[in-house]
Amino acid sequence: MNGRDFADSLRKNPAMQFALLTLLLSFTTIASQGAELNQLTPQEKTAGWKLLFNGKDLAGWRLYGKETPPGPGWKVEEGILKKLADVRGGDIITADMFEDFELSWEWRISPAGNNGVKYLVTESRPSAPGHEYQMIDDALNPDGKVGPIRQTASFYDVLPPSPQKDKLLKPVGEWNASRIVLRGPHVEHWLNGDKVLKYELGSDAVKAGIAKSKFKSATGFGEKIRGHIMLTDHHDECWFRNIKIRELK
Repeated sequence: MNGRDFADSLRKNPAMQFALLTLLLSFTTIASQGAELNQLTPQEKTAGWKLLFNGKDLAGWRLYGKETPPGPGWKVEEGILKKLADVRGGDIITADMFEDFELSWEWRISPAGNNGVKYLVTESRPSAPGHEYQMIDDALNPDGKVGPIRQTASFYDVLPPSPQKDKLLKPVGEWNASRIVLRGPHVEHWLNGDKVLKYELGSDAVKAGIAKSKFKSATGFGEKIRGHIMLTDHHDECWFRNIKIRELK
């Protein structure tokens, strides 16, 4: 295959494009960021941050509803936590529980992919375990096509992010940085350095959103609890790194 044929094949094949981008990003990560991945600075340590993912294994994580380790669909490689496509790993949660906190992580998704980070997670309500910070290919995933209420950085199916989210979201295959802040009833979703959603637990807006959502029959959904953090398994490829949290007093 000559250079022109390769370029034509690459242009017509999104999967090939993503594989090439993955390879390039992997080299970039190893060359320029590998030493700093999943590490806390002295300032972060002083501020009370702690790692939820150490870059080596899944210590501190277990399957939702079980006292067993994550399944084979979760793989740690070169400081990255990967959710493998079409390999069952199960939804996984932190062993610890949190009430008021700031959670930060970096992620990237595959073409047409879907994943999410859930918080306020309880194991007593499997049908609606917690609030989800949505991570999705807004353009190609069928759920993303429903509209902003199911797109990246939304309170999934309840509240949409602000329109500026579209300008902040990186192209599929590139790394995004997200943050959740929960203090008292106040919740914030951040994307790549900007706050794109804020809401109050128990507010009229949240109650109205839940009433229209798939969670309308879930008792207690939308209320403040001390809960786990969850990484979901939606069967699509998704990568995580630099997952860290600090409790707010």
